[in-house]
Amino acid sequence: MDRPPPLPPAHTWAPLLEAALAEDLRSGDVTSELVIDASATGSGRIEARQPLVVCGLELAAAAFVHVDPGVHFDPLRRAGERAAPGEVLARMHGPLRGILAAERTALNFLGRMCGVATQTARYVDAVSGTGARILDTRKTLPGWRALDKHAVAAGGGENHRFALDDAVLLKDNHVHAAGGVGLAVKTALAGAPSHLQVQVEVESLEDARAAVEAGADALLLDNQTPEQVRQIVDALGDRVSLEASGGITLDNVRAFAEAGAQRISIGALTHSAPCADVALELEDDAAGGVRA
Repeated sequence: MDRPPPLPPAHTWAPLLEAALAEDLRSGDVTSELVIDASATGSGRIEARQPLVVCGLELAAAAFVHVDPGVHFDPLRRAGERAAPGEVLARMHGPLRGILAAERTALNFLGRMCGVATQTARYVDAVSGTGARILDTRKTLPGWRALDKHAVAAGGGENHRFALDDAVLLKDNHVHAAGGVGLAVKTALAGAPSHLQVQVEVESLEDARAAVEAGADALLLDNQTPEQVRQIVDALGDRVSLEASGGITLDNVRAFAEAGAQRISIGALTHSAPCADVALELEDDAAGGVRA
């Protein structure tokens, strides 16, 4: 990745971070207050404990500084870079009580964001060379959408619509309520703003043809097999953009790409990404901070 994706505006994540810190700290870190002198300072490092794609160091930094502005945080890697086990992602120096009080919240944010980025990179790697693009969905952790989608971008994926007002996506329930694929597409096109794409979910080649004839910009091939995707690709060629979704795993994603799906959207990028293993270790200069 030449340039890291821009971090979402602070107003989309700062309240979430503040709530997480308040949840963890409550009235204070009683352990550190008992055993670490208030004036003690020291250094620490955050390191990867597994192969991962870096994402979220800005959030980790914000957690430490929010707890104690005296903590200096130095990120050593950029979002989108890959790190091996044992590699140092960031270093910090400052009041030991502040470092330890913010540690868990900082690592929770960093671990989840690295986890989503790493999961996305696995899918991107799996379709390398096919031309297919990996997209996320709206299956994000509630309140985390901006951060989850940022992490997907850090992993080399692309963002699908952020919210319901970003695009017209006629799912099976919309089609059912509207009375059929063709009618749903025509009705949507008649009222949709010109800047919004109209995409429709189809369940058969017949529905795909009806959607294209009605003027759909894109088709969503949900819960289809690679063979069914290939059939629709062969029938419609480049007349419409095709997106596959549903039931897609690391084991079969390349088959969907090779079948001709230009876009592959995967909810598991965000709803099932395991947290990456990251850890904070204090350096030798932090020794001696125990209260006498």
